[in-house]
Amino acid sequence: MSMNRREFLQVLAAASAGGMALHGNFAHAASAAGQMYELPRFGNVSLLHFTDCHAQLMPIHFREPDVNLGIGDMLGRPPHLVGEKLLKQFGIAPGSAQAHAFTYLDFSQAAKTYGKVGGFAHLATLVKRMKASRPGALLLDGGDTWQGSGLSLWTKGQDMVDACKLLGVDVMTGHWEFTYGAERVKQIVDGDFAGKIDFVAQNVKTTDFGDQVFPPFVIKPINGVPVAIIGQAFPYTPIANPRYFTPDWSFGINDESLQEHVDAARAKGAQVVVVLSHNGMDVDIKMASRVRGVDAILGGHTHDGVPAPVVVKNGGGQTLVTNAGSNGKFLGVLDFDVKGGKVSDFRYHLLPVFSNLIQPDADMASLIAKMRAPHEAKLNEKLAVTEGLLYRRGNFNGSFDQLILDGLMKMKDAEIAFSPGFRWGTSLLPGDPITMENLLDQTAITYPYTTLTPMTGEFIKTVLEDVCDNLFNPDPYYQQGGDMVRVGGLQYRCDPTAKMGSRITAMSLGGKPLEASKTYRVAGWAPVSEEAKNAGGEPIWDLMARYLRDVKTVKPVKLNLPELQGVAGNPGMA
Repeated sequence: MSMNRREFLQVLAAASAGGMALHGNFAHAASAAGQMYELPRFGNVSLLHFTDCHAQLMPIHFREPDVNLGIGDMLGRPPHLVGEKLLKQFGIAPGSAQAHAFTYLDFSQAAKTYGKVGGFAHLATLVKRMKASRPGALLLDGGDTWQGSGLSLWTKGQDMVDACKLLGVDVMTGHWEFTYGAERVKQIVDGDFAGKIDFVAQNVKTTDFGDQVFPPFVIKPINGVPVAIIGQAFPYTPIANPRYFTPDWSFGINDESLQEHVDAARAKGAQVVVVLSHNGMDVDIKMASRVRGVDAILGGHTHDGVPAPVVVKNGGGQTLVTNAGSNGKFLGVLDFDVKGGKVSDFRYHLLPVFSNLIQPDADMASLIAKMRAPHEAKLNEKLAVTEGLLYRRGNFNGSFDQLILDGLMKMKDAEIAFSPGFRWGTSLLPGDPITMENLLDQTAITYPYTTLTPMTGEFIKTVLEDVCDNLFNPDPYYQQGGDMVRVGGLQYRCDPTAKMGSRITAMSLGGKPLEASKTYRVAGWAPVSEEAKNAGGEPIWDLMARYLRDVKTVKPVKLNLPELQGVAGNPGMA
């Protein structure tokens, strides 16, 4: 069932009049939700920003995390606030549409009330509306755009390239884009994007001579004001993803070269300097404290939907740091008032994209339908039905992750299973069918190989400690990936506040302590080594499709979570 905005408001008003009050006054909440898109113009420079859409062209559900721990200086600071603590920090009314967009609270019922989010046809309508009220506004894409769906995998990102051109993207940077390989990335940037979309990345250079692979920045005029957009691609791409995709390119944070490019952009007349970043928000906050002359960092990678910027003081004044969520669920709107050659004031709004409240753009809807048509039958294959909420996102596990772990252990006859802590992957409500498209939303990568590896207890601890340090190192510049590896079969204790090598303790299997010298059968997928690629291995979606067809009905899964220590009272935990 699809409703336009008026029909949606009428339904909620009728529900409210009938006494339904699961989320307070439905009509008032819906009216307020509709009004959020009526933003008056402010200033003379406007930037629109989306990031980490992960190839989601259609409206989806996406549950925000109930665990997003901040450690050290990051404790209690955005983005490390969840649920009611996040609502209180940003003054968002409980039970409102915004509360549903920004938190996990009462997710299943709220999702039924407010409907799906995102969808490029709906995003296109909102972008056009914002551009109409903000002449000259630029649309910035923070990356993780060409990967995350079956359609994107099968077309090597071409579906998203065509959709982004139609959407009106002006500038972009990248991360998962690079997992299609350097040749494919350059083919798109030098071909499809030529004269239309600027792909910028100051921190991607050749490994031999250190030459820029892509332009570090671009300067574009907005209402007569020169605005520089500097690109910052994901700095740990060759570590978090297979190195063999980009063997001749180096990445990194590169503060010093970023400062040089900021200075160069200012020297060329830029009155506003913005970094389009895929660092992750904690890294961006530290970077903002070290690099002068940046007015704002529009960030991505960590999928944090943060309603207001973090203002960071530095030697050159201050820098706004934002993060615009994921899955096409949000559109950031940053308005600057530029006077006398510099920013004098700003307004920022992170708008949830409620597909029930926004009429889909006809041209974008037509393009999406055309691209999906040859693949609809395969995408729509029903594999099973879920009786519980399935989601991915959270520091330690999600119910869809647990389903994958259970499938790996069953199909591989393994004692233990590991699944990557990917942050992308859409959510399914209780009673929903699990289609092949839904499965691919969790697994569509270019290195999908499943593995069965003998590992000693000592090696398993080393793996867990290493990944845990990537997530909880007190210096964000040493945080190199997603959330904690998901673990099936094995129980353990975790103290995120402990030192490297001491965070993981009390590992056990079937109630018995894990033995350091004993070898265990460990199933996994998405290996980053070239040896694993050469060995092959059944793609994870084929293994899980067989598992789901056999199961038919997925009962509510029980999450295998570590026993946490050292984080009592942490506002990043429900």
